[in-house]
Amino acid sequence: MKFQLGTVVLLLCLFTFNINASAMSQSAISSTHVLKQDSVLRHVVLFKYKAGSTSKDIEKVQQSFVDLKTKIPQIVSLEWGVNNSPEGLDKGFTHCFFLTFRSEEDRDAYLPHPDHKAFGEVIGPFLEDVLVVDYWTH
Repeated sequence: MKFQLGTVVLLLCLFTFNINASAMSQSAISSTHVLKQDSVLRHVVLFKYKAGSTSKDIEKVQQSFVDLKTKIPQIVSLEWGVNNSPEGLDKGFTHCFFLTFRSEEDRDAYLPHPDHKAFGEVIGPFLEDVLVVDYWTH
């Protein structure tokens, strides 16, 4: 969705000066525009490692994934963690990596990127399964 310059300035003013948006007319701003303006694409990756993978192997994979943030400029942010849910519903997936992109084009540039492909070579020997979910934030 394209915004006119005036609409973008108005949105910035609303957020910067904390103006009550409900006082504005619906023609000036709508919640759909605000949502779309702030929406980002999330790329969630869950790993299940093979039973024989050592902690050193897993650390190597983790660091290789984290290093992608400095190698692939389309990645806005990258965070990761190890599952600690007490629910027991993880189905063996232990590590979660959470990437943020500004657009589908940025995500699509990341997927075939040579550094992403090289990461696939690092994790390959240790990976039992992977689960990937992408979604636009609301």
